Amino acid sequence: HLAEIAAAVAPNAHAVLLLDQAGWHLSDRLEVPPNITLVPLPPKCPELNPVENTWQFLRDNWLSNRVFHCYDDIVDHCCRAWNRLVEQPWTIMSIGLRDWAHRF
Repeated sequence: HLAEIAAAVAPNAHAVLLLDQAGWHLSDRLEVPPNITLVPLPPKCPELNPVENTWQFLRDNWLSNRVFHCYDDIVDHCCRAWNRLVEQPWTIMSIGLRDWAHRF
């Protein structure tokens, strides 16, 4: 994945990738291309990670307060919720927008 990101970085540019502190994100065996810097977010700060806000939006709007009958029922509900969200790119943009990221 990092190799794909590195290939998309403009020549003579450098990418900074924010990530949570999941073990596989910070593994010593991870090969980080020279044109990428990994910046781990502080632990227990989901408000800094836009994807956490996306999951919360899905739970709040389509997945909470439900009784699932089986595993397949859970998967079906999650797929429907995800597809509904994907049909609303403006919602995704508003959930993930961070004003502070555009100040530089």
